[in-house]
Amino acid sequence: MKIFTSSTKFALFVTFVALFASCAGTQGKDGEKVGEAGPKSNSTTMLNIRYIDKDSLLRNYNLAKDLNEAMLRTSDKYEAAQRQKAGEIQKFAAVVQNKYQTNGYLSEASFNADQQKLQRMQVDAENYLGNLQRSIQNEMMQNNIQLNDSVENFIKIYNKEKGYDAILDKAATFFIDSKYDITDDIIKGLNARYNKVEAKK
Repeated sequence: MKIFTSSTKFALFVTFVALFASCAGTQGKDGEKVGEAGPKSNSTTMLNIRYIDKDSLLRNYNLAKDLNEAMLRTSDKYEAAQRQKAGEIQKFAAVVQNKYQTNGYLSEASFNADQQKLQRMQVDAENYLGNLQRSIQNEMMQNNIQLNDSVENFIKIYNKEKGYDAILDKAATFFIDSKYDITDDIIKGLNARYNKVEAKK
């Protein structure tokens, strides 16, 4: 029997939609781009952008931490069920082998019955663990949806007040100056809202 041997891993992933509008000016007579930032331009268009460090957010947002801890507990339960099923099968297989080696079977029919029972145990264990693993995967997917929705909804509310042109995921950039980092501000706001909801329960 092939019982699942790899531990169920929990990995939370938050997807941020990166919106970046780039405007290229037209060439003037002197080869200068109209609208390009510079001392000679009076029509400079500046993008007001900020960014969030997704990894830091996941480490410090209380909802993300709670969901991660819940999934780790679920993973532990899966591994315990896996060990239990494997132990039951190994124990019965040892009984069958010992009984066979000591001529404990009075008939071929009784030996075949135990062999069939062992096979059923293996199939039942595979089905049980497979269903449990699918349940865990579904729970992970629902947790990711909940986490994504929570972050995205808060960012929309947050940006109504701030009025930024774009809030980026740091991982989606090659380089961005740390002065544009609003991660701590977002985490603070998310936790304040989440803890307030938790307190009402």
